[in-house]
Amino acid sequence: MKKVTVYCGSNKGRNPIYVTAAQALATEMIRRDMALVYGAGNVGLMGVIADKMLEAGKDVYGIIPQKLVDIEVAHIGCTELTVVETMRDRKWLMAERGDGFVAMPGGIGTFEELFEIMTLNQLGYIRKPLALYNVNGYYDKLIDFLKFSCEEGFLHQAQLDLLIISTDPVELLDKMAAFQPKFIEKWEVK
Repeated sequence: MKKVTVYCGSNKGRNPIYVTAAQALATEMIRRDMALVYGAGNVGLMGVIADKMLEAGKDVYGIIPQKLVDIEVAHIGCTELTVVETMRDRKWLMAERGDGFVAMPGGIGTFEELFEIMTLNQLGYIRKPLALYNVNGYYDKLIDFLKFSCEEGFLHQAQLDLLIISTDPVELLDKMAAFQPKFIEKWEVK
């Protein structure tokens, strides 16, 4: 795993722990000589993680739609900045270019990206590790909801089991590196 796609907020959140966690993830990626693939923003947690990677001389691949470039949120310091037409194009390129995915705290865009990768893995379009970086318990209620969805028969436990969850960037990246892709042939409820 050489390129990690990180989904995270275009805001920093109210608690400074989110910035610290973004820097900690970047530090561990730097230590492992990894590159960052992300949404090319220069704001929020997106800007924090990109800046840390760039300061260390690591490759940062940003992918952003022209509309966001026009409102001046593109990180012009990216090693490679790819400007696309739509958000859909952006998400697909981010999915293609990353060897694995980390969802940090973020808003609706991060949630959408998380669920899209879960779906792509479930359907076998990709076979790549996906992790929730559960900083400050940010995803606790979502994890509880996903478990409830399994109990109610709408989500398969095998699909939920593919989701790596950790509060520690070292453990998170270790688990991603050890990921063994699985294809579940039948998703029927038993």
